[in-house]
Amino acid sequence: MKKIYKVIFIFSFLLCIFSNLDIATAQQHVYEPPYAKWGKIAVEKTIQKYPQADVIDYLHIGREQKSLTNSIEKFKLWLRLKNGSREFGVFVNVEFETRTEKFIGISYTETDR
Repeated sequence: MKKIYKVIFIFSFLLCIFSNLDIATAQQHVYEPPYAKWGKIAVEKTIQKYPQADVIDYLHIGREQKSLTNSIEKFKLWLRLKNGSREFGVFVNVEFETRTEKFIGISYTETDR
């Protein structure tokens, strides 16, 4: 009789361990901030504008309400020329419709800081 309890205990213990592993794996969520979509666009468009440079750093500055319907997501990207001769910053503003999240446009301002 004790042997049956021992087998049941071991089986239950293993079942709990493997069940918890599956639950832990299933509960992992990748958090993506609300500005991530616009950050990807900022990086992609900056790479297109500056093909001779690599983006080596990225900073989300914040969101600004431009009008009742439009917002601007602001970023600062740090670039290094591929030949290594220069590094510089680019402020990137991505404008979009706030409600529909439709891309409107992008602007760039270079900086040495």
